[in-house]
Amino acid sequence: MAPYLKQKDNNGNGLRVGYTVDDHEHDKEPLDARLPLLQHADLEDKVVLLRVDHNVVKKGKILDQYRIDVTLATMYNIIERGGRLIIMSHVGRPYDKKSKTLTVQQGDAVDAVVGYLQRKLRIKFAIPKFHVFENDGIQDVDTSINWLIHDLRARKIGGIYLPNTRWFAGEEDDGEKMERLAVQLAGLADVYVNDAFGSWQPHTSTFHVTKYLPSFAGLCMQDELSNVRAVLEPKRPFLAIVAGAKYDTKIGPLTAIYKRVDHLILGGLIYNTFLCAKYGVMIKGVEDSDIALAKELVEQDKHEGKILELPFVVESDTLEGRIEGKYRTVHIKDFKPGQEYQFIVDVDPASFETPGVHEGLASAKTIFVNAVMGLMPSFWHGTSKMDETIDSNRTAQKFFGGGDTLQEFKSLHPGLYHAALDSPKYYMFTGGGTVLKVLEEADPFGLPTVKALIANGAAFGYQKWRTGSIM
Repeated sequence: MAPYLKQKDNNGNGLRVGYTVDDHEHDKEPLDARLPLLQHADLEDKVVLLRVDHNVVKKGKILDQYRIDVTLATMYNIIERGGRLIIMSHVGRPYDKKSKTLTVQQGDAVDAVVGYLQRKLRIKFAIPKFHVFENDGIQDVDTSINWLIHDLRARKIGGIYLPNTRWFAGEEDDGEKMERLAVQLAGLADVYVNDAFGSWQPHTSTFHVTKYLPSFAGLCMQDELSNVRAVLEPKRPFLAIVAGAKYDTKIGPLTAIYKRVDHLILGGLIYNTFLCAKYGVMIKGVEDSDIALAKELVEQDKHEGKILELPFVVESDTLEGRIEGKYRTVHIKDFKPGQEYQFIVDVDPASFETPGVHEGLASAKTIFVNAVMGLMPSFWHGTSKMDETIDSNRTAQKFFGGGDTLQEFKSLHPGLYHAALDSPKYYMFTGGGTVLKVLEEADPFGLPTVKALIANGAAFGYQKWRTGSIM
């Protein structure tokens, strides 16, 4: 029997297909018809394994609850329709690739998220405890969870929230541990729902588990896939602001986004790397290998001139903070080949008032932001001015994406941030890196996690169900 809602009752009478607005709201871009939607899942008395992106915890505290709040609609939809929730998310990066050790520590636990959900929803969530191996994390979802699932089905508890998925040795593995974890996770539930747009990497909890359970896109995932179309097909002029801590990890998305934008503003170590490559200077913290990679972008921009350079940068003798007498503003026009600089830790707010930068932001019809300009929390001034300048453009459609981007936006301008959440001129993506990946792939439905859902739909006959071939 297909794992979808019945389209006819026992007397042959038609039933409503889907539980909310069928397929999607009318003012949104249409989704790929092959993508199985939560609205079409049969959830009555089913245990639902829900993957979310609640990676909002640092040192045991929630930095910004936005990425939790946007998944509440999916949770409500599942529970109201008779489903029983098992939730899972990753938090932080507990696996050290260099030492190949997996460290489980309380600062990366999901406890703070569970506490927030219990206060918000007034229902009880249980966190199962599994054996942790030193340097190797959790090896298995053991049978101790079965009594919790019994209580879940009996409605003695409101939901189960699994430990941090990256505490499991099989989460980022690509061999036997991955396969074992995928089977164990699937064994907990009847249905799988992915609501983690920001987690596009094909890990076990986002990708491989779909081989074993009927799988669907959650409401948040659907909304973000629909809205990312406006970044792929923007109103012009289109300006993007991208920052990051490592150039080599952003080279693919940068190359792709450069082709699509009318103007590009860089920040963080990415901008430092670009400056080194263009002006022949040396900035502390910038690697030679990254400079070599950035020279291709420099050459490309000589011909196309899309990059709006922020002319005033802040140099600091230390990364310890904003220490009087140890930082200064430098103008890039004074750069000379061979010069060495200390750490460039921010852009001076005056950069956003220079004619080229200000006009570029003021004239843009679409603005995408995946950027924190300075070394937080001490050097926040450039980011603050960036947010203010963007907001002063009242006609542009503004897209912000990424945990750090949203967190600092909220921290620096809480009033503006909360107004933006309700403004039709703003949209907040839970994953800025995912948007960059979509721009690189040129197709939101080309993300590995979304492709896995589509493949699952094909395996379980979703298209035949939609056309009425199966009931």
